[in-house]
Amino acid sequence: MTPHVPTLRSRRRARATGSGGVRSRGMAAVLAALSATGLAACSSDQPTAQPAPAGSRPSSAAAATGGAAGQVSVLATGLEVPWGIAFLPDGDALVTERDSARILRVPTGGGPPTEVQRLSEVDGDGEGGLLGIAVPPTYARDQLVYVYYSTAQDNRIARMRLGQPPQPVVTGIPRSGIHNGGRLVFGPDGYLYAGTGDASASGNSQDRNSLGGKILRMTPDGQPAPGNPFGTLVWSYGHRNVQGLVFDRAGRLWASEFGQNRFDEINLIQAGKDYGWPIVEGASDDPRFTAPLVTWPTSDASPSGVTISGSTLYVAALRGERLWQVPLEGDRTGSPRATLQGDYGRLRAVQLAPDGSLWILTSNRDGRGDPTGDDDRILRLTV
Repeated sequence: MTPHVPTLRSRRRARATGSGGVRSRGMAAVLAALSATGLAACSSDQPTAQPAPAGSRPSSAAAATGGAAGQVSVLATGLEVPWGIAFLPDGDALVTERDSARILRVPTGGGPPTEVQRLSEVDGDGEGGLLGIAVPPTYARDQLVYVYYSTAQDNRIARMRLGQPPQPVVTGIPRSGIHNGGRLVFGPDGYLYAGTGDASASGNSQDRNSLGGKILRMTPDGQPAPGNPFGTLVWSYGHRNVQGLVFDRAGRLWASEFGQNRFDEINLIQAGKDYGWPIVEGASDDPRFTAPLVTWPTSDASPSGVTISGSTLYVAALRGERLWQVPLEGDRTGSPRATLQGDYGRLRAVQLAPDGSLWILTSNRDGRGDPTGDDDRILRLTV
């Protein structure tokens, strides 16, 4: 299948600097961008909602209101490179910080995060650190959460009760200064899925005996899940750096993947399939490999976290500094559209919240961004 390749190119808007070093961005431009992507809409029986300027600090009460589609609120500020996000049954969010190795708890309505704990086991060198987090469907019974983090020797997956030390369930995932993967998600089958990177050694991706450059599927105690295609943890292979995983309502698994110099990808993941890296990057007619359904030039995306609301896949873009919307049509995709382009800088993660809004993590303090005085931030977008 020929993938969709958007023609939109990355264009940084001129950024005037106001007091406190906060970028001044025109309200009209934000509304225009939202309208162009189909997000701007106002209900006739609600007051018109205005998006929050990039550096503003709305009250938690304002953030908790529903608002019209397309409204952006700032839920929390001053975070240190937030990376992963998962919601607890009560609606509060757990957010990981890559470099500080902290787990934060953020109230459902926004407001100052509370530090739950700091993981001393984490080695945050380069792009490693405390990465993904997942709350299992059994949380109400067992109070366990799962985290993906880097040590000096490897990347690993651990389970833990909040406030207690992590107990590793998978170790030996290759690590390096870059390409560490790190996203976690529980599937509708109750098993845990993890996206890993090739750890700067592209040969890992085609080596089915390596945990690098793979999507892994495991039982809650870290064993290969029943039905895995090779009898190991490996679910799919030939990946470069998977940082986004999400299931749709039909139980299909979608993944975002960083390209090298040419194309980033969105892939529909199937058990046992080879997605081509490092032999191919982007689309290929080679029957040995499963082709992506969407590709972008790397300047337009560098996709990290993904989520689904309704029939739309949302993709947080780092280098592209935008939120991509990809229509899903069964196992096919429509033409991607961009929103929030350049408004909040680098976007690391996007997650569907219990109230139907999207929570978005910025990543402007990761050494590659242009942080404002309030970065990093958690945003809330109504859809």
